[in-house]
Amino acid sequence: MGTAEVQGALWGAAARDWADLNEPNCAVLYDAVFDAIGVDGSTELLDVGCGSGLALQTAAKRGAAVAGFDASAPLLEIAAERVPGADLRQGDIESLPYGDGTFTTVTSFNAVQYAADPVAALRELRRVTRSGGPIAVLSWGDPSRCETRSILAAIGGLLPPPPPGAGGPFALAAPGQLEDLLARAGLAATGHGEVQQRFEFPDLEVAVRAQMASGPARRAIEHAGAGAAREAIAGAYAGNRQADGSYAQRNVFRYVVGRA
Repeated sequence: MGTAEVQGALWGAAARDWADLNEPNCAVLYDAVFDAIGVDGSTELLDVGCGSGLALQTAAKRGAAVAGFDASAPLLEIAAERVPGADLRQGDIESLPYGDGTFTTVTSFNAVQYAADPVAALRELRRVTRSGGPIAVLSWGDPSRCETRSILAAIGGLLPPPPPGAGGPFALAAPGQLEDLLARAGLAATGHGEVQQRFEFPDLEVAVRAQMASGPARRAIEHAGAGAAREAIAGAYAGNRQADGSYAQRNVFRYVVGRA
């Protein structure tokens, strides 16, 4: 069973909630990486693991020509709404359907760690990037500085064993892990950075709905039921209530830039 078959079903199960409630919190991540690699009107960008297309929309507003690839058909349908006319394709991250050197720039936000074979996935990112072009990979940072780890810990007891070779959200969080992965794929790390981010929601109901749209939560729902997952997530948010009744979690993400 390939990456797309496993991950596409999970992340597409509540695609609209993911797109509307969760992904807007990631906008700061996209802007930080696009600033670092100079995305502008001369960029021909492929975003691998593009999800519902907010990163593509952000890059297009900078003038870039954009294409997106993802495992989930429902998320790609939303991406098509956000970026009409963009080249959007579905499949396995380890086998990208593009020719060698098609793009000037390739990005992947919080996707590579879910690949069945992350090294093969990065080799594909390298293959479709023109010589010398930047490849930026972003993942969760230091778990001790990520408050959303409480959500993942809460549903951890509801999860079945992961598919063989599959990593979890923090699989690339350890110091040097991203750089090592790029090196194994034949990419030299030429830059890196850290981005602080907040997941913010107006109330507990919205916060829980947003988290239940994630791939790990959908797997917990499949294994233990929606009620158990909802209860675990709501309980994990107890320490994140703000004075105005909203909920917020502070996190840190890390990206590394390699060159093809």
